[in-house]
Amino acid sequence: MTENQKNLVKATVPILKEHGVLLTTHFYKRMFEHNPELKHMFNMGNQQNKKQQTALAMAVLAYAEHIEDPSVLLPVVNSIGHKHTSLDIRPEHYAIVGKHLIASIKEVLGDSASNELLEAWTIAYEQLAGLMTGHEQSIYQQQTEKKGGWAGWRPFVVKQKVKESEEITSFYLYPSDGGPIADYIPGQYISVRLFLPELNLLQPRQYSLSCAPNGQYYRISVKRETGSEHPDGMISNRLHQHIEEGNVIDLSAPAGTFVLDAQKSNPKVFISGGVGQTPLMAMLEELIAKNNTDSLPITWIHGCKGTTVHAFKDRLQELQEYSISLKKHIFYDSKDQMVANTYQGWVDLSLIKDDVLLPNADFYICGPAPFISKHYNFLVENGITKQQIYFEEFGPASLQLN
Repeated sequence: MTENQKNLVKATVPILKEHGVLLTTHFYKRMFEHNPELKHMFNMGNQQNKKQQTALAMAVLAYAEHIEDPSVLLPVVNSIGHKHTSLDIRPEHYAIVGKHLIASIKEVLGDSASNELLEAWTIAYEQLAGLMTGHEQSIYQQQTEKKGGWAGWRPFVVKQKVKESEEITSFYLYPSDGGPIADYIPGQYISVRLFLPELNLLQPRQYSLSCAPNGQYYRISVKRETGSEHPDGMISNRLHQHIEEGNVIDLSAPAGTFVLDAQKSNPKVFISGGVGQTPLMAMLEELIAKNNTDSLPITWIHGCKGTTVHAFKDRLQELQEYSISLKKHIFYDSKDQMVANTYQGWVDLSLIKDDVLLPNADFYICGPAPFISKHYNFLVENGITKQQIYFEEFGPASLQLN
């Protein structure tokens, strides 16, 4: 890009800050009208709740702000790349997106979109697409080079369906071809693709792997969304209500950047809300299975409505018997469901400071965005560095904390 073209892109930053979601909303509407086949690849629930539009607006803004040196965005590129490969997004899809993005800029900005500006954004997008597709190709290659690895979609059999609580059920997934499965790093997710008759669409949904790698099966633990007509709820509820043992569903290979560094021997603190504990459970199992955890302080903090919806509480007790250094703190909304080692109300780290603010610890947080923000801010305000904190927000990223 020329300096003048970079300046033209940077000049759109104020517009993107104010009207970015308007632009991306127009873009998605336009793209799905002209290329309705892409509805099968995008989570339409994230279209309804505007999460996808917001996430794309933030990504476009970040790219415009760093057009001089896009390399600073590599951590974001890596995270997006993992999501894209889990949805089987390929270079040809970038061409379609680019066509509709440039057309949307022209249509939304109107007379303000000069030919020079559109040309600058076309070149900028091609540069970004090249960066993304190159990185995603390396991820696909890494996935296929693993023993039992693959790219795209692969059929798996639901061999077991186990109720973990009144809300959460686990699905044990084995490859239908009888072959090996790719290993993964605890914290990663897989995409599940189901046909939704209500929408007449195939729909992907990403679920964290909820157990440590075992070489035989993947396990996802899914929350039932009572009374939900939201597409995300439709997918989860279809798993609960219509997918039975023996059924076959499509999965993508494990992906994701919110992962455990099991090689580090420093203390670990896991903080989760509701079904957000699923990737952390995989991390906890891995730590206890692979390490001498009697000397590794581990703190497990979890919040949910009460004992009837508290998944994995028996498994947590088993793990605590393996590791005397594992401490747990459970927060229940309901007072009448209080048992040992529990507190009433939402998760409050200030009540358990001594077991939370451990020197040199790594902190893993997973749950809804407000849950993450609250506990992230508490940790930072109490002297924990941002580099010690890792978090995963379900769905398209909206938090900008690090």
